[in-house]
Amino acid sequence: MSQQRAPSPCTTRDTVYQGRVTLVQPETGFRAGFDSLALAAGLPAMDKGEALELGCGSGGALLPAAFRLPGLVFTGVEQDASAAALAREGAALNAFGTRVVIETDEAAGWAAAHENRFDLVFANPPYFEPGRISPPGEGKAGAYIESLPLEGWVKAMLFAAKPRAPVILIHRAAELARLLAQLDRQAGEVTVLPIASKEGEQARRVLVRARKGLKRGPLTLLAPLITHAEDGTRTPPAQAIVEGFGIDW
Repeated sequence: MSQQRAPSPCTTRDTVYQGRVTLVQPETGFRAGFDSLALAAGLPAMDKGEALELGCGSGGALLPAAFRLPGLVFTGVEQDASAAALAREGAALNAFGTRVVIETDEAAGWAAAHENRFDLVFANPPYFEPGRISPPGEGKAGAYIESLPLEGWVKAMLFAAKPRAPVILIHRAAELARLLAQLDRQAGEVTVLPIASKEGEQARRVLVRARKGLKRGPLTLLAPLITHAEDGTRTPPAQAIVEGFGIDW
């Protein structure tokens, strides 16, 4: 990710996908990284429809996803007004026009008014329950600490999705049981892609995909996606993600 100083002293303009997508992000606080790009890469190739990201932050996954899937109309929902404003600025810089809309609202409340609307729903929910980690740095609490329980995120995502529509999340591997317990009640065709830093290491992240309303069926657990070789260089699959290609899973 390349970076340059933006006009505001509190933000930077960063590019991903080899300079093809611009993000406007806070200098301090949560900044998009590989998790955001992996989520965008995990979305299925679709030619048309409406997609929703709950908790879009400043657009670290939303804007790359809009670039990858030019036939879709995207809505991002973010309760932090400052982050939502940066996402709007980023959407304008990428000339997405009316194809990307950012709403400032709390995820569950917003989704409650949009039942069965979206053809695709995705999210990178906050990773930790309150009190489970030391207080994060300035500006990071909203991104790392749950204000809505993980079960509430999944419920909101499924509520807003159309029947049979895919829902996709990236989260800590340690929380996979919580994710699966919630999805088991309302979705089927569940697929899990673990993400590990190196061969032989435990997965720290999981991409999880399911489809709303399908009958419960066997869970598919894929071989891990390894992001780095022993010498620290990115593996070909990880390099493809940062260059803007989708994950074949």
